[in-house]
Amino acid sequence: MSEPVSEPLGKSPGKPLGKPLGDLGASVSEHDVVAVGCGPFNLGLAALASTVDGLDLVVLEEQPELTWHRGMMFGDASMQVNFLADLVTLVAPGHPLSFLTYLHDMDRLYTFTVRENFFPSRREYEDYLRWAAAKLPSVRFSHRVEEVHWDAAREHFTVHAVRGDGTPLRMHARNLVLGIGTAPHVPDALAALPPSRLLHTADYLYREADVDAAAKVTVIGSGQSGAEVTADLLGRNLDGGPAVSWLTRTASFAPLDYTKMVLEMTTPAYMQYFHSLPEEVRDRLTREQWQFYKGISTDTLEEIHELLYRRQLEHGPAEVELRFGVTVESAAVDAAGRAALSCRHRDTGQTFVHTTDLVVAATGYRNRRPVFLKPIEDLLLRDGRGRHRVRLDHSVELEAGITGRVFVANAETHSHGVSSPNLDIGAVRNATILNAITGREAYRLPKRSAFTSFGAPPRTS
Repeated sequence: MSEPVSEPLGKSPGKPLGKPLGDLGASVSEHDVVAVGCGPFNLGLAALASTVDGLDLVVLEEQPELTWHRGMMFGDASMQVNFLADLVTLVAPGHPLSFLTYLHDMDRLYTFTVRENFFPSRREYEDYLRWAAAKLPSVRFSHRVEEVHWDAAREHFTVHAVRGDGTPLRMHARNLVLGIGTAPHVPDALAALPPSRLLHTADYLYREADVDAAAKVTVIGSGQSGAEVTADLLGRNLDGGPAVSWLTRTASFAPLDYTKMVLEMTTPAYMQYFHSLPEEVRDRLTREQWQFYKGISTDTLEEIHELLYRRQLEHGPAEVELRFGVTVESAAVDAAGRAALSCRHRDTGQTFVHTTDLVVAATGYRNRRPVFLKPIEDLLLRDGRGRHRVRLDHSVELEAGITGRVFVANAETHSHGVSSPNLDIGAVRNATILNAITGREAYRLPKRSAFTSFGAPPRTS
């Protein structure tokens, strides 16, 4: 996708972006908000903040440019949320950084309308994100955050960062927003495999040469990523590619539950209800609601079945094996240099060894624990399981006497529910954060986002 050339979006009158404080061996500046990480959530925060009068926000991103799930950017991959779940529209439909404005700027608005498919491709969504980032002077790439300290005397956080050219920077702010995203997770059962025999779905398209060189590839895990990789492998298999195995511990290759009344449980209304519940109830609901976020789209399941049917019709391609209800308990390299997975069939308890050339771990992501927070780690309060205690406004509870605030984005599933990583909640969360920071209703939040009433009715005498 080509990078659009455009003028930066103008700031409303207010404090200048990055007021110099003097030369103390590093470039020093003062801001209202420093946001760390530039994925869709903090980019959306910058977009909404760009039209808030008097608010000085800067976003720091270590990488030199914005990329989004490049390792899973299949040519026909579609978003699972529609275009309204962009950076801004669900709280500010007239915002100049909406997806519709992007389409208009790219002269694709009319053809997108005629297309009558309101789910953009992943490639188009990434291009939209890059278009928005190019219009925001508050977003700074190649800026690595190294440490954050709390200055009690001045009542602000000091963010120590390094620019890509090695220039040290010091930024002061009363508010931090952490949007550093999640990291690919490889479970302990697979950790003993060498890199030559193991890859995570996040790196799948970067490792195509290894996939093509393998005689047999095994996918472990049955979420959307695992299903998309399996579909790609089945296509390769039809063209003479490797044998394919797909193993998962879930009780079936289960679909995402995207029925409309169930989707009401991904709304801001349900998020507020979820946050009000006791910790043990929230943890139970998170386990029970796995099909909201760990299932597979019905389109992908149908594609897989069609590929399997074609294989049955055409005969000849290498072996294909699909098994659910299988737990991988350990892994090692056998005498022949292949990956040997020690497995247990959950229904029968029977154990067996599965041998393969390459394992693709479709085992999800986990929240990162940022090293740069170590100097203030003791100030961030945690729950009984060591997770940050997060308020309804997405700020972390801090030790008494700390007047600054630390907000989190996509690190609060335990406190706000399984919808918190969803793109369609991003604009509402960012509006909530900006309202809390400014102390006013910078953006009007939805007051009725679901028809369902989630709590018990009021008590009657």
